[in-house]
Amino acid sequence: MGVKNDIIKMAKAAKKASFALSQLSSQDKNFAIRKMAENIERDTNFIIKANAKDIKEAKGDKRKSSFIDRLELNSKRIKSMVASLYEIIKLDDVVGEIREIKRRPNGLLIGKMRVPIGVVGIIYESRPNVTSDCVGLCIKSANSVILKGGSEALNSNSAIFKSLKDAISDTPVPKESIALITSKERKAITELLRLNDYVDLIIPRGGEGLIKEVAEESRIPVIKHYKGVCHVYIDSDADLNMAHKITINAKVQRPGVCNAMETLLVHKDVAARFLPVIADDLKNKGVEIRGCNKTKKIVKWVKKATREDWFTEYLDLILSVKVVDSLDEAISHINTYGTHHSDAIVTDNYNNAMKFLNGVDSACVYLNASTRFTDGYEFGMGAEIGISTDKLHARGPMGLEELTTYKYVILGKGQVRS
Repeated sequence: MGVKNDIIKMAKAAKKASFALSQLSSQDKNFAIRKMAENIERDTNFIIKANAKDIKEAKGDKRKSSFIDRLELNSKRIKSMVASLYEIIKLDDVVGEIREIKRRPNGLLIGKMRVPIGVVGIIYESRPNVTSDCVGLCIKSANSVILKGGSEALNSNSAIFKSLKDAISDTPVPKESIALITSKERKAITELLRLNDYVDLIIPRGGEGLIKEVAEESRIPVIKHYKGVCHVYIDSDADLNMAHKITINAKVQRPGVCNAMETLLVHKDVAARFLPVIADDLKNKGVEIRGCNKTKKIVKWVKKATREDWFTEYLDLILSVKVVDSLDEAISHINTYGTHHSDAIVTDNYNNAMKFLNGVDSACVYLNASTRFTDGYEFGMGAEIGISTDKLHARGPMGLEELTTYKYVILGKGQVRS
């Protein structure tokens, strides 16, 4: 009963705080976010020490290197957290904007006002920087936020949250508008997902198992993506030097994140020239390659890919490679085996580029650029609350705009309906 009562109390307080938060000015919210950035910067050593405890436990549990990479905080990553908060301050405040104003024949003015969603629950794994990113975006968009991080990052999340909570103590932002569930009990998530009277939206960030569990159990609307099986397609008209650079970046730069490439598709007309060179470079960088039969004929040392590989999000230095006969086959493969996350084409052919951008059913489609850019900060959102592969309300990286909804505002001069 203790965990349940604690979470209900937290959610009630967050709901009440959300009404007060929605009335604050942009200046008040920005002041609070600036204090949070200053505190995170001040507490860098404190946060790194807390993170070291989580890293030690993860290594003791023999976690994969990609998992530890997602978990690790260092001075550079904390500086990025601080920079994200300052970027959020610079963003235009969308709350209260009235758009699409129309004058009806009877003189009524009808428009849509952007308003906060209310209380947002974030359930996340591994990446402790999510703590500050989500709090900053929620405060700027005037939403209360309840955070439930994974037990593997509890020390890190708690240290960051303490810094953020201390920062708002002397600001107009209600202290109850940000909350962190520290219970390691799995039922803490279940209890949060039942509180549809107080929580308005759930955003899960983590592995496919967590996200499916949340989507199945929640009484609250959920915005999600299950996994990121991202593709890069090298077209017959590709600049192969550019293709090489993009392929290496998309796979190797940070393989343990959802916007890293998992499958490389190569047109048959350039496969014999491109694959031997890129395969050797990937191998030298520690990448295991699993290829189709056509790939194996060109690069004989690669492992044989199975059908399961095309569905797999490795989050590691493993890459599936397939030679395709046409652009249409590449698009069909992506729409069949992909996860509607991020997919790229490398080509100098305008018509092929447009066909790919129009035909691939993904949240983010790229021309001549790495899929690694699918990120709220890189998209100019300051940070992101999550990435959605859903089609309703939000799709792709979610920032301030996606943390609001709207209500109709109708302005009259005594009109009555006849």
